[in-house]
Amino acid sequence: MNSTDEVIIERRGSAGIVRLNRPKALNSLTLPMVRIIASALKDFAVDPAVASVIVTGEGERGFSAGGDIRLLHRSGKEGSDEAETFWREEFRLNHAISRYSKPYVVLMDGITMGGGVGLSAHGSHRVVTERTRLAMPETGIGYFPDVGATWLLPRAPGEAGTWMGLTGLTVEAADVIHAGFADHYVMSSALPALMDAVAALPTVASAADVHALIRTMAADAGESRLAANRDMIDRAFSADTVEGILAALADEPGEFAEEAAGVIASRSPTSLKLTLRLLRAGRTSANLAECLNRELGACRGILYNHDFYEGVRAAVIDKDRNPKWSPASLAEVTVADLDRFFVPAQPPLFAS
Repeated sequence: MNSTDEVIIERRGSAGIVRLNRPKALNSLTLPMVRIIASALKDFAVDPAVASVIVTGEGERGFSAGGDIRLLHRSGKEGSDEAETFWREEFRLNHAISRYSKPYVVLMDGITMGGGVGLSAHGSHRVVTERTRLAMPETGIGYFPDVGATWLLPRAPGEAGTWMGLTGLTVEAADVIHAGFADHYVMSSALPALMDAVAALPTVASAADVHALIRTMAADAGESRLAANRDMIDRAFSADTVEGILAALADEPGEFAEEAAGVIASRSPTSLKLTLRLLRAGRTSANLAECLNRELGACRGILYNHDFYEGVRAAVIDKDRNPKWSPASLAEVTVADLDRFFVPAQPPLFAS
């Protein structure tokens, strides 16, 4: 198999295994990693000795913290095509995962953000643990939830996905399952045994067989904070403007609403409005491919947006956590400002 230092590809019994191997970088994805994963999945799909695929991240801190933000930042500054190449190949991989022909077992142990969500939430058998910390925090860096999140988030119960997309706040295992981003809760200490058990299945094992096996090792994830606050989330986040959502939150009592309002107020105004518009468009989209095509167009627009470079500077480069957004307020972000993110990328990722 075509392993590299950053991705280890192996076979164990009837399982093909993909190990993300950048633990010091929380297994953040690079373009070579995306290519190795895509190639391995193609090989496993046609290998009759492989019944299922297991995807995991090395190290105890994270499954994958996202994509290579520094590459995107540098590419935009230099005007190179690296960023678009990364997005195109990453999004095609996300789509391939959603349509994968064999059970795709992903162990979302630890931090799972951005591109890590794209590698996991589109899969068929998604496992979270007590260490799972999932987020789509892009509005905090002048970006928006991508990797097909504009398909996934609108399909979470009620307005949970709108809350996740706008606040970017981290959620734990029970919330991840509630939002429809995972299926099973398994203690991290049991993951090695789970991998061995999946690998020991016969080559004729079906998706139902894999689910049944995982259920025998699964535990109760506990109460979901999003489920407990669903009525309030649905009331406040049903508005179709960010201003309307903030006004509704101001009328809601309690720390949960106060926290959401405070976090949203700190995010990029342009990113907030762009994210909400993309989420509402995703709600009426026909399929994941349509959303990924739309996201790619928005990604191209991001490269010409001040807030992306300022957000990455404040969070990743200088790390002063003090971004200066422009425009600085929601009121200053116009429809025309947003329209430039909705220019379709050519050629499209997928034919319509």
